[in-house]
Amino acid sequence: MATPLSADKLLKALRDEGLHVVEHRSWRTNNRNHKGPWGPTHGVMIHHTVTSGTASSVELCYNGHSALPGPLCHGVIAKDGTVHLVGNGRANHAGLGDDDVLRAVIAEKALPPDNEANTDGNRYFYGFECVNLGDGKDPWPAAQLLAIERAAAAVCRAHGWGERSVIGHLEWQPGKVDPRGFTMSSMRTRIGKRLDGSPDGPSQPPPKPRYEPFPGASFFTAGRKSPIVTAMGRRLVAEGCGRYTVGPGPAWSTADRNSYAAWQRKLGYTGTAADGIPGKTSWDRLKVPNV
Repeated sequence: MATPLSADKLLKALRDEGLHVVEHRSWRTNNRNHKGPWGPTHGVMIHHTVTSGTASSVELCYNGHSALPGPLCHGVIAKDGTVHLVGNGRANHAGLGDDDVLRAVIAEKALPPDNEANTDGNRYFYGFECVNLGDGKDPWPAAQLLAIERAAAAVCRAHGWGERSVIGHLEWQPGKVDPRGFTMSSMRTRIGKRLDGSPDGPSQPPPKPRYEPFPGASFFTAGRKSPIVTAMGRRLVAEGCGRYTVGPGPAWSTADRNSYAAWQRKLGYTGTAADGIPGKTSWDRLKVPNV
């Protein structure tokens, strides 16, 4: 039995293992804790996404979809080995699985066949989704396999677990095939060897971007207060699009929306495309300094 790692402890464990980690949006508060318990934690589960492309895969795992709300895991492992953190807490990744498998994971013994789906795995397992089509043809780059090894070992090291605490989705729930393209037995061997030594890290946090990343259209709503809004307003004034009588300031306002609409029109947008709500393309072209 183990208390789940806090967001800070999970991030530190991953970076201490030598991983390049990206914190995606509000991952620290993105969870399904309102739908069921999270913890005690007993292991790590590895999946493949059945998608291609890092950005779209990360967004999917952060948001989920109509049939399965996000987050769909705790971290997404890209082809280049970067780990994108998308959830902290209960996540929709494991589903129902075999209670005999859970007991074996807890005891760190050989896994029995997974022939039942009677136990809530979302409560007990950290989940990592790895970007891969899962068709048996999409390659697994060495950097990605190393990152899977490191990520699983990082969580195990933080909890004092061995490599038998790491399983694939296919070993948990009947009918699942992921991860497809390498064996979990070989991955556990790698993880075990890693745990016998010292971690590689810590890795250096990625440099702060020069410009503020697009925070999403939903960020710009009444009541929002943020230095990002102030920085945006100053850039709009610099571009000759300011429509402020006072400010700009940190509270999103009608003046901000009117100013942004002027920027959209300057870029050639018309109609509903110039409604004053920022979109990613116009935001990136505005070059709002990072705050």
